[in-house]
Amino acid sequence: MFRDKTREIQIGNVKIGGGNPIAIQSMTNTKTEDVAATVAQIQRLENAGCEIIRCAVPTMEAAQALKEIKKQIHIPLVADIHFDYRLAIASVENGADKIRINPGNIGSTERIRAVVDCCRERNIPIRVGVNSGSLEKNLVEKYGGVTAEGIVESALDKVAQITDMGYDNLVISIKSSDVLMCIRAHELLAEQTNFPLHVGITESGTVYSGSIKSAIGLGNILYQGIGDTIRVSLTGDPVQEITAAKLILQTLSLRKGGIRVVSCPTCGRTQIDLISLAGQVEEMVQDFDLDIKVAVMGCAVNGPGEAREADIGIAGGIGEGLLIKKGEIVKKVPEEELLETLRQELLHWND
Repeated sequence: MFRDKTREIQIGNVKIGGGNPIAIQSMTNTKTEDVAATVAQIQRLENAGCEIIRCAVPTMEAAQALKEIKKQIHIPLVADIHFDYRLAIASVENGADKIRINPGNIGSTERIRAVVDCCRERNIPIRVGVNSGSLEKNLVEKYGGVTAEGIVESALDKVAQITDMGYDNLVISIKSSDVLMCIRAHELLAEQTNFPLHVGITESGTVYSGSIKSAIGLGNILYQGIGDTIRVSLTGDPVQEITAAKLILQTLSLRKGGIRVVSCPTCGRTQIDLISLAGQVEEMVQDFDLDIKVAVMGCAVNGPGEAREADIGIAGGIGEGLLIKKGEIVKKVPEEELLETLRQELLHWND
């Protein structure tokens, strides 16, 4: 497992690398200068299970806003910097727990060194990020286009720039919207470095298409033992990124806890409104901190058997359904009472 051998890095109160649990990240889409809106969104993300949050810092006002934002949140705060090295320094001075830079767009060696020196003084990690969309022209020419090999070479070159300055408190991130290229790049990178890796499929798309692409890409990468933190990048409410990330980790048995819902796809035998019911169950269980499996099944053919394999389940009949708990049928209830019956069982699960 590559992640067991990566360096341990401290980001605020969260440790990544070295076999620590994979941390779930997201990024705010508010104007960072708007402290109230940004804090409100971060608090929603915290409640959803976000463990590290990143904010864009395109202006000095945004960098200064980090100080007040940090006072009102409970998870590490990462400043996302492009082009202006002074914003990186100001972000660190205003309490950022980590900064994200691409040394290639920060400027001269002296400017990069100024950022590194500032981070060194406070032992703040630097995430070195490389995106396939901004790969250097010489590497595009060298490899005959944008390739996994070029992305990795670019990332390692930038890491070397910083380690040559005597600083190695680093996290590496390489991203591409091309899923297969992203998988291959992470495979190559994991063999050549022991810095912790932040993984994600960049610009993956809307909640629907982006979740599928991320599940395939991140699933392949994580299953190989690669990746210390993840972000599912979606065009939508960032809270949906957390939901998707948690499900990816749970599916790969990389995270315990949380209710796992299984439901049948429905067919002509279904006699209750299972599609609506399954959606309501999935939404309802987000409020419960239980490590159990819940089944929502639609008919008497496979329903009872599948529900028995779960910790608790409901199986539909004709306008009614069965409540099945720990393999045993508990009772039969009308369709309109199934959701509330299940909710009450979950409320008293540990009684």
